[in-house]
Amino acid sequence: MTQLKHNTMVSQNAYSDEDLLKNLPGFTNHYATVNGVRLHYVEGGTGMPLVCLPGWPQTWYSYHPVAAELAKTYRVIIIDIRGMGSSDKPMSGYDKKTMAVDVTALVQQLGLAKVHIMGHDIGGMVAMSFAFNYPQFTEKLIVLDGSHPGEGMLQMPLIPAPGTFTEKMDATMPYAWWMGFNQVKGLPEKLLEGRFQYLLDWLFHYVMINDRRMSSFEREVYASFYNDTESIRAANAWYQTFLQDIEDAKTYEPLAMPVLGIGSYISYNYMKMGLPYVANNLQMIGILDSGHYLFEEQPAQVLEAVLNFLG
Repeated sequence: MTQLKHNTMVSQNAYSDEDLLKNLPGFTNHYATVNGVRLHYVEGGTGMPLVCLPGWPQTWYSYHPVAAELAKTYRVIIIDIRGMGSSDKPMSGYDKKTMAVDVTALVQQLGLAKVHIMGHDIGGMVAMSFAFNYPQFTEKLIVLDGSHPGEGMLQMPLIPAPGTFTEKMDATMPYAWWMGFNQVKGLPEKLLEGRFQYLLDWLFHYVMINDRRMSSFEREVYASFYNDTESIRAANAWYQTFLQDIEDAKTYEPLAMPVLGIGSYISYNYMKMGLPYVANNLQMIGILDSGHYLFEEQPAQVLEAVLNFLG
């Protein structure tokens, strides 16, 4: 074992799911093998099931600012999606349709007839795919700062417009260079293995209004889970399947169930323009005093929006 791999394993053990759950009383740790992959999830609370899907570059732990309050009313199930955290990282299956099969198979294995489903970022893409493909299991859908890939992605700029690429993301002309960087196979792993904290710190500063709301402990947790080659490869595969996701989206009928879109200052206007085309029963809420990581920056506003919508 190389020293780098040894250090990575030590770092991961220092932030194990079991230790992290000590910060979330009432939640328990679980694994399930579904659709050929072993998924990790945590669960707490009772009531109508609320399935929660995290985004890049985080894990189930991203829901910890809101999970305890949600669990007072709902059975909260937070899943490390395929390729994330303590879940398996296979070589394929990262299109959102296949990842929705993973979630559906877990829902069925748990014996759940119908669920609310909520997703942030990449998790929002998977949550929408779940709702598109399995409306019979979907009571209500919530997406935060992320919606299913569509053809508009193909218009994203390679070079930022003059004056728009500053230390904070520009809401009118957002420049998300990592969407292209994560398309590259093999190289990001070599550049970022053992150094993922550099990317995290830069990203959180760029896409958050107040990145001090992302604590040093949280940064260390996420860096520990993304510091190795396999985790970087798997997370990048969520991005490398966007073309397939775009093709799949062309076959979907508009969603009929109630849908809530929650957008930060970065994404609200784009979600408000795009979601009405794919959701017939839509509510939109802008949390415009927050950047992309809404759970950390404005958890009270997220909880108010989610609980009002579900209730």
